[in-house]
Amino acid sequence: MERQLVTFVDRVKSGGGISDEVSSEYNSIRAQTADRKQRSSFTTDAGGLKENIKKNRYKDILPYDQTRVRLEPLENKFESDYINASFIQGATRNKRYIATQGPLSHTLGDFWRMLWQYNVKVIVMACREIEMGKRKCERYWAAHSETSTFGPFVVTNLEEVCPNEEVVVRILQVKYQDESRTLSQFQYTAWPDHDIPYTSDGILGMMDMLRKVQGTDAAPILVHCSAGCGRTGVICTVDYVHDLLLTQRITEDFSIMEIVTVMRTQRPSAVQTKEQYGFVYHTVAQMFQKHLLALCNNNKSLAENLRPLYDNVESVSRQQPQTQPHRASSVQPRSRPSLVPQRPHSGQPKMNDTYAVVNKSKQRPVAASTPSLPTRSPPPAVHHYDNAGLGAPLYSKVKPKSHRGSGGSGGGPPTQSVSPTYDRALPQYPRGAEASPAADHGDYEPLPGIFSSSSRNSKVSDTPKIRKQSEDLNSTDDDYEYVSNPIKGTAGYSSPGGMGFNCRIKKPKGPRDPPAEWSRAER
Repeated sequence: MERQLVTFVDRVKSGGGISDEVSSEYNSIRAQTADRKQRSSFTTDAGGLKENIKKNRYKDILPYDQTRVRLEPLENKFESDYINASFIQGATRNKRYIATQGPLSHTLGDFWRMLWQYNVKVIVMACREIEMGKRKCERYWAAHSETSTFGPFVVTNLEEVCPNEEVVVRILQVKYQDESRTLSQFQYTAWPDHDIPYTSDGILGMMDMLRKVQGTDAAPILVHCSAGCGRTGVICTVDYVHDLLLTQRITEDFSIMEIVTVMRTQRPSAVQTKEQYGFVYHTVAQMFQKHLLALCNNNKSLAENLRPLYDNVESVSRQQPQTQPHRASSVQPRSRPSLVPQRPHSGQPKMNDTYAVVNKSKQRPVAASTPSLPTRSPPPAVHHYDNAGLGAPLYSKVKPKSHRGSGGSGGGPPTQSVSPTYDRALPQYPRGAEASPAADHGDYEPLPGIFSSSSRNSKVSDTPKIRKQSEDLNSTDDDYEYVSNPIKGTAGYSSPGGMGFNCRIKKPKGPRDPPAEWSRAER
């Protein structure tokens, strides 16, 4: 349907071509109307009766007997059923219009009787009360916040607002006997007499407002001007096309000429002049253009809502066939995604992760009876680390302690095995407390040489007690390793970059949890 809308809009915007088409179609409509009158296809006998002639504002605008609105008596059974009004069928089955003239002073009661009988909810008034010095319509409503009586009906003007300069909206309450109803009146005041509006925005905006009030109510919409044919026919035609647009019935054979021709078979002289007919074309073209723009905005909004969440989704979709080639022999089932939430990566490794397992072969002590023979060095032990794949230097340089024979000065050279070297990341806060010579080191021996820094007291490293502990090791020392200074240029125990604890590592036994001394708070 969008293609038909675009074609129609382009045709109207073409300029001179559409003017000739409008003129030709309007002349054809007039010819068909004259031919219909000559063939007496439609009669106007009720409007020509003597008692009804005075009820017509214009003698040449009479409703067809086949489509005229018939009134039912309310107060008196002898009341006339005539009013200059006609039914017009809308684009849908439950949509109808009442096209009528502006009421006269002596037909105000009949006008309200029609509104009450057909339970009208919306009135469209396409004229002003007085135009060019002539009265075009009698006032059938009360002033704002006032009440007026029209026959048996009491009408109160509850509200009167002007949503724009061209439209006046009134909320009227009509009461008959003990029942009251509320209806809305939309008056378009910018339609010049014997002319057309300068733009169609006001008409389209007013039609949008009254559709919201009417909703899905099946009651007919009453439209009137002065005679109830020219301007009334324009409004009914525009609303008729709007319903076709909503129901997507704008087809290849869409024709405004056909719509107006059918409408004239229900109300005489609907769309009365060529200028009004051309105004219908331009108003419909603007309606189609707004609809196309709304579709474009909706598609744009939909595209925004369906945008991919990732900018590289296209590259991912292109790379996916390369990473997962198709195999004709077997189909690999897709693995279920893991529902375990991912934990954020911690910048500082935990002690359980940095605590290494050092597998060191136990060495037998050298016998005292053979002090002269040199002790053979065992093959280097194979070390296994549980976090060897991390790729980050986590461990200090580790080597076993030099062991001496029990023969005293005649012992052989010390046995030494060098472990693989790893540099451990050092703590940020070095210990500032200075080691005392009389401190009790328990099962750990301070590293000789670590305490010989210029920033530390040199006599700490020369303490006889510390040297004595280093020399009096028994066989249980095989379970311990000594760590040499891993940082070049830092020899102090509490110097910046120091490890911050005793550098003697005990072979782990059982669960790989750090000793309690390691987790104590530093001060």
